Amino acid sequence: MASVKYSIGVDFGTESARAVLVDVATGEEVATSVYNYQDGVIDTVLPDGKTQLEPDWALQNPADYIEALKSTIQAVLRKSGARPQDVIGLGTDFTACTMMPIDKQGTPLCMLDQYKDNPHAWVKLWKHHAAQPEADRINQVAREREEAFLARYGGKISSEWFFAKTLQILNEAPEIYEACDRLIEAADWIVLQLTGEEKRNLCTAGYKAMWDKRTGYPSREYFRALHPRLENVVEEKLSRDIYPMGTKAGGITQRMAQLTGLIEGTAVCVGNVDAHVAVPATTVTEPGKMVMIMGTSICHMLLGRKQETVEGMCGVVEDGILPGYFGFEAGQSAVGDIYAWFIRNAVPKEYSAEAERRGVDLHTLLAEKASRLKPGESGLLALDWWNGNRSVLVDANLTGCLLGCTLNTRAEEIYRALIEATAYGTRKIIKAFEEAGVAVEELYACGGLPERNPLVMQIFADVTGREIKLAASAQASALGSAMFGAVAAGSKNGGYDDIVSAVRNMAHLKEKSYRPITQNQMIYEKLFAEYEKLHDYFGRGENNVMKKLKRIRAEVSGLG
Repeated sequence: MASVKYSIGVDFGTESARAVLVDVATGEEVATSVYNYQDGVIDTVLPDGKTQLEPDWALQNPADYIEALKSTIQAVLRKSGARPQDVIGLGTDFTACTMMPIDKQGTPLCMLDQYKDNPHAWVKLWKHHAAQPEADRINQVAREREEAFLARYGGKISSEWFFAKTLQILNEAPEIYEACDRLIEAADWIVLQLTGEEKRNLCTAGYKAMWDKRTGYPSREYFRALHPRLENVVEEKLSRDIYPMGTKAGGITQRMAQLTGLIEGTAVCVGNVDAHVAVPATTVTEPGKMVMIMGTSICHMLLGRKQETVEGMCGVVEDGILPGYFGFEAGQSAVGDIYAWFIRNAVPKEYSAEAERRGVDLHTLLAEKASRLKPGESGLLALDWWNGNRSVLVDANLTGCLLGCTLNTRAEEIYRALIEATAYGTRKIIKAFEEAGVAVEELYACGGLPERNPLVMQIFADVTGREIKLAASAQASALGSAMFGAVAAGSKNGGYDDIVSAVRNMAHLKEKSYRPITQNQMIYEKLFAEYEKLHDYFGRGENNVMKKLKRIRAEVSGLG
């Protein structure tokens, strides 16, 4: 009797990494493990406890990534009792753009004594927004030169992306730029650690580094206009060798086999992005079905048969999500993070006491209270820009707004208004796609929020006016990585030869879905119209008070 074959997926998130060990034949998740990064998000001071960071910085310690591999893979093997020789493939995914400078041996510069106290030597996390001036420069030069690549990103390159962060390193720490042998996405770095092979993946190159399947990177002339030292940045610090999703990057090295407990030579897939890899795990393999990966932020993923320009999209990349399709991405920079901010900073102590007395967390308590409110009952309206705007305005310098508070406003009303604001942000993104001729016929969701907060899901259904179907897996990104790991292994080794075949067997939906409530939907139509007015008033230049306030803060803090 043939033994069961398994694949492992490791999803490197913002605060933690999650691994799943999956039955390749059925998609059953046999074991899971979570590792919380020891240093988490580094946004105030470096781990030395002395080096202070300026506002809008967000770094990570790559040592956490290696420890996560060791901890989670060993744990799923131990919990499941699976034999290492029955694990045929390993896939990984990362937040993006999360990038770092490394030396010739692949060691991050922050791990070297001479650079460890320089913030630019560390991993710049996806939500590092301090490169906004560099993003502005990238966009200005592209517009002046009428660069065609700009249209693929909705007209703007984000401060979150690869070359904005690269230019910031060059501008602020040229010694780090010169010292590094390469600049690399964490998604590709972890594969380099696992296999000893540098195989840069198509997804991060296409969505975060302005690469195109047909034309490659922007021209040397463009990079020279951006900064003379960047003329040969691709040859000097990156690579023109880009590998499609599902490609086998190599086999696990002896050192990593000892670290993880897997067998040397186990197939490892090229890296992927956490949001993009979740699409097949949510059963989606065709156009018209938007997948929302809902957690600290939201990524909105959609397949299309041809390239279109959508205002403020994060990108459209041929083969970027699934082969044979153009993959569209949009997103919101903060969603769950906004709810968490409110919980941490603005909930009266009597709510905490009630939650403790009842044995529930504050999210559960506030959601319960907020669910008793009717849409519009609070008189509140918010803009969802606590961490800037990713789509459709693509402006990290925008900030949050809460309108309509009175002396009678309660915590649950604000909590609900913040949830509604994030739902309006998603509807604004859907509207941008539809106005560009890209159909959004169905919504699918996965991630932490669909698992934990029914109120959020119902409000999103009501605001968007669409049924929302849910991925069966609570770890859709990790499952998607495991699916691609099975593809890297191939059918001859018990896996699959393409991702669509893996989807047929390994991806599933929950029976439960969320359908819009007609009465709520009618009220939200009115509220969304007011949201759009605020959105354009504060976001399109008519009133730049948000940016002025940030400038004043910088001046007062001595950072301007």
